[in-house]
Amino acid sequence: MRKLADLALPGSDRPLDLADLLNVLVEQGRLTQETAEQLSMLRRAATGETAKLHPLEFIAGQAPDDLNRPGKKLDQDSLSRWLAVEADQPFYRIDPLKINVAAVIPLMSFAFAQRHRILALELNEREVVIASAQPFVSSWEANLVHVLKREIKRVVANPADIQRYSVEFYRLARSVTGANASDQKNSAIGNFEQLLNLGSMGQEPDANDAHVVNIVDWLFQYAFEQRASDIHIEPRRESGSVRFRIDGVLHTVYQFPLQVAIAVVSRLKTLGRMNVAEKRKPQDGRIKTKSPQGNEIELRLSTLPTAFGEKMVMRIFDPDVLLRSFDQLGFSAEDQRRWQSMVHQPNGIVLVTGPTGSGKTTTLYTTLKQLATPEVNVCTIEDPIEMVEDSFNQMQVQHNIELDFAGGVRALMRQDPDIIMVGEIRDLETAEMAIQAALTGHLVLSTLHTNDAPSSVSRLIELGVPAYLIKATVLGVMAQRLVRTLCPHCKEPAPVDEDAWKELTKPWNAPLPTQAHRPVGCPECRDTGYRGRAGVYELMLLSDTVKPLVQADIDLNALRRQAYKEGMHSLRLSGAQKVAAGLTTIEEVLRVTPTSQQA
Repeated sequence: MRKLADLALPGSDRPLDLADLLNVLVEQGRLTQETAEQLSMLRRAATGETAKLHPLEFIAGQAPDDLNRPGKKLDQDSLSRWLAVEADQPFYRIDPLKINVAAVIPLMSFAFAQRHRILALELNEREVVIASAQPFVSSWEANLVHVLKREIKRVVANPADIQRYSVEFYRLARSVTGANASDQKNSAIGNFEQLLNLGSMGQEPDANDAHVVNIVDWLFQYAFEQRASDIHIEPRRESGSVRFRIDGVLHTVYQFPLQVAIAVVSRLKTLGRMNVAEKRKPQDGRIKTKSPQGNEIELRLSTLPTAFGEKMVMRIFDPDVLLRSFDQLGFSAEDQRRWQSMVHQPNGIVLVTGPTGSGKTTTLYTTLKQLATPEVNVCTIEDPIEMVEDSFNQMQVQHNIELDFAGGVRALMRQDPDIIMVGEIRDLETAEMAIQAALTGHLVLSTLHTNDAPSSVSRLIELGVPAYLIKATVLGVMAQRLVRTLCPHCKEPAPVDEDAWKELTKPWNAPLPTQAHRPVGCPECRDTGYRGRAGVYELMLLSDTVKPLVQADIDLNALRRQAYKEGMHSLRLSGAQKVAAGLTTIEEVLRVTPTSQQA
């Protein structure tokens, strides 16, 4: 059987020809002769941009059936992989998050990269990895070897990706260089050592500079595209680092010169209606924008003064998150039943606990959205308002005018509420106000920072809440964590490691699952094997048998034992159920959940 490499002429360039590609695909049984002839006719008739397309892009654009993979089409990814095999070159799937753009862009000019349709991807002491979709064209290699003084390792990549990321990377690099050049003269670096200069407006890099505007636009688009939940801009001594949190894990995206990072933060502060001149105090702001798909997306901004300048974190709130059902959040049928039994009581306190970023707010918003019918008045007090939602009344804590949680709840009580959501119980005063509200016939939902559900009772006692009031008001507590879920496109069945399973389910004896899966990695999940997150939950109802154990000198183990008897599953056991259902892995559950306490 003929290979494509047989057509290459040694010592001279041979660009890919559509006719050659089609002939080899037909010979290898990937295409029918009839389809190949149709594609040839279409190419001859093509004009404008279509006529200039790379042969692989042209074939993929017509979406012919792949005879080797029944039910699937010949797409760009599969054709590029095929070309790599035919050319005896490695295939490289370009993941922009794994490319050090700042290091590879200076290796060649944009004009050179465009002319030869190549893109530098990796760089080390010895070699440069360069992607091309023309594996039999090599005239450019000698020039580059001469200039770079390094060996060239060729790889084949998707031609559309090479074109797209070439434009993106060089445009970004141009904006960064332009911003840096214009800010060089204003070199007031916001270091700790220069704290007195921080508030000086005269030395502020220009946040309205066109280059900076371009960088911020790119940052947003890129974050939405990569499904990021948070954007971190962190000043370091020499540079500014940009990181995205995707599915709970941080990825470094770009290293800006420090001046540019400062200008980008200033631009974002302007957009978020924050005080640009104030750099010594933490600030909060928000931006509303649109994704390329036209969805309105809200971003919550938070700044923090650090040793080298202002650090900014933007949390991205996709409105789709608000509209998720309990099934989509990861609630099992039993979890849902227990949770609904708590939140449908006419009065009392329901607590959600867990660390920052464990999805507490999303759970509460989903619940409130369900409870906020036209017949009830739902009021919230938050610090700050996470997501603006028009089906309930939201109030923000403002410490500058002495409006704290406790004062807010006091004010809300005069607003004839049915359901109150308190962002967080941090002190005795807020806890007392929440209890007052629950005692006077309101349902109060709130969050608390504890490791698991039973320890929230001891936390309230530590704050100074009398045990009899906890018994009288608290309906139940839910602890939660977020685990990454396996990518549905590429996960595959796998046996379970018995020791790891015992570690996960101890002190209980659970049978080994038969439906477990393992991560593989594909273009859909950027080769991580995981896509999206789901919650694991630990729900403790304060029933009549649990309440007597709530004492000033509380025995947490006895409380936990009783809760287990009444059907509470620990976080790890809840995670083990998801492993058994083939939704996540043991490693992932062990990574995010605390050890199950001995019952």
